[in-house]
Amino acid sequence: MAPMLAVALAVPAFITAPAQAAESRCTGPIRPSSVMPIDSCDDATRIVDKAANIVPRPGQVAWQRNEIAAFTHFGMDTFTNREWGSGAENETTFDPPRADVDQWMRAYKSAGAKEVMLTIKHHDGFVLYPTRYSDHSVIASPWWVRTDGCPDAGAVSAARARATAERDTDASAFWQVRRAGCENPGGDLLGGYIRAARAAGLKVGVYLSPADGAELPHAWHADWVQKIIAKHDAGQPLSIEEQATYDDRDRAPGGMGRYGDGSTVERRTIPTLVGNDDRAKAVSTGRLPSFTVTTDDYNAYYLNQLYEVFTQYGHIDEFWLDGANPWSGAGISENYDFTAWFKLIHALSPSTVVFGGPQGIRWVGNESGVARESEWSVTPDTADPLSYHNEWLLPDGPEAADIGSRARLLDPRVRYLQWDPAEADVSLRPGWFFHPGQRPKTPQQLVNLYQSSVGRNAVLLLNVPPGPDGRIADGDLASLASFGDAVDETYARNLLAGARPSGLAHALTDARLATSWSPPRGASTGAFTLDLGRARTFDQIRLGEDITRGQHVEQFAIDAWNGSAWQRLTAATTIGYSRILILPAPVTTSRIRVRVEQSRAVPYLTSLGLHLTAPPR
Repeated sequence: MAPMLAVALAVPAFITAPAQAAESRCTGPIRPSSVMPIDSCDDATRIVDKAANIVPRPGQVAWQRNEIAAFTHFGMDTFTNREWGSGAENETTFDPPRADVDQWMRAYKSAGAKEVMLTIKHHDGFVLYPTRYSDHSVIASPWWVRTDGCPDAGAVSAARARATAERDTDASAFWQVRRAGCENPGGDLLGGYIRAARAAGLKVGVYLSPADGAELPHAWHADWVQKIIAKHDAGQPLSIEEQATYDDRDRAPGGMGRYGDGSTVERRTIPTLVGNDDRAKAVSTGRLPSFTVTTDDYNAYYLNQLYEVFTQYGHIDEFWLDGANPWSGAGISENYDFTAWFKLIHALSPSTVVFGGPQGIRWVGNESGVARESEWSVTPDTADPLSYHNEWLLPDGPEAADIGSRARLLDPRVRYLQWDPAEADVSLRPGWFFHPGQRPKTPQQLVNLYQSSVGRNAVLLLNVPPGPDGRIADGDLASLASFGDAVDETYARNLLAGARPSGLAHALTDARLATSWSPPRGASTGAFTLDLGRARTFDQIRLGEDITRGQHVEQFAIDAWNGSAWQRLTAATTIGYSRILILPAPVTTSRIRVRVEQSRAVPYLTSLGLHLTAPPR
């Protein structure tokens, strides 16, 4: 096979607005797409029409149907009892007796999760897989080797001593000795996690933090430490970052000082091969792709790690990255090259949904697991979604109460529309990492979170942190299982089953998005009635739109027949993939009516459920 030359990263097709002739941009047909530009000649009606034609990519539909994902924060902070590390921790601190990843998967499945996501590098920069590009990783920790009873223990100790001596000048020093002997079969935590997830039938996500305390420049860090010491000694309060740095004040960061180092922006090749790189032949013959980028030291480091993750571990369903730049107030910051990151991810894995990425998924705006009452998956952006972390492109920011109403769509700052659904993240415990003494949320609290996230057109991302013993605590297991059972028992039985007209009832209960109800003659409003056959008692109503056609409903109401007249039970604005409405008290009726009162285009209701709450046991 002929060698493959490195190619420049191209703009992915799915995040490029469809080309239209200049003369037809404001008058021609609007074709469904996951992203569209707003043209200067678009009037209000055409902008709303464009919003109605924004549709998800297939990967986004699959992601939304997960409903629940489990987040795993397990790393250096687990063993320092911190929420935020310094990057100067000694790698010997990370040494769990085991990492029972199979137990983690059983726990996540018991809660109903369909996807799991591991934090492989948090803000401290400690990496949970054997990367070639940093010595601040699991390879440098005692976890990587098991020397008890190993005949090669002496040779392994000598090799690791050499790596320690060389780490100041070689970021791959420990990677070079990874096969020296006495290797822990579970040393690659990412690899073990992914294998366990796939064996359990779960999809896989990865969080690789852009912020990286291990890569802070050493000279700058030493000066900052002195300022923190002075601040501490003066009795002034320290921030969470400062406190971690103060605690580790006698140590330098564990990396190569690439974060915000002011390095030259220049052409580089990804992957950047290291000495004895086992990928060299595959890259030279074209079996593995290579790319040219123009960027600085830290962004090249991050791109190289992206390359490792996406070429060594199989398909990644969700990739999670935030925009944290936590040391900017202290005088050091990194200009993240989001465009290059997004392009590389798409080139290597086009169907992966990226948190904060173009036509990916977005932060719901809080860490409480609560979505908005009106949660739109169609969002406006002030610039090209390829250009920056997308949550900062929302006109009023990610925490705004209104993300996607008509008023927001028509904001003069808006330049693009895209499909960008919400992910509601929250931790089972008060902290994201395990801390002794903290207690998990109760099953009822978790049920409430399900209803306020999945029930409001978001996906619930529930963090469940294992402890230093490498296992999820018994109390956490019990809470997760009880929650999962309550959700199953409540929603597994749909009291609409057997209703008439039977064809309509079947379309609304068959779990297929493509079968749906819509008003006759292409109307944007309308109503339908279902006869339940006999009196049914329920206290929850669940609806869903066929999101493959977009998100259209802006106002709807539901009525019950009380024997002589229709009585309104509830009303709301958006539906999207899933909307759960909790009634103040159980209702008994034999007929139900759904009215769509306002919609951006023809509504397609694909699901309707009547449910009676099964409380957690």
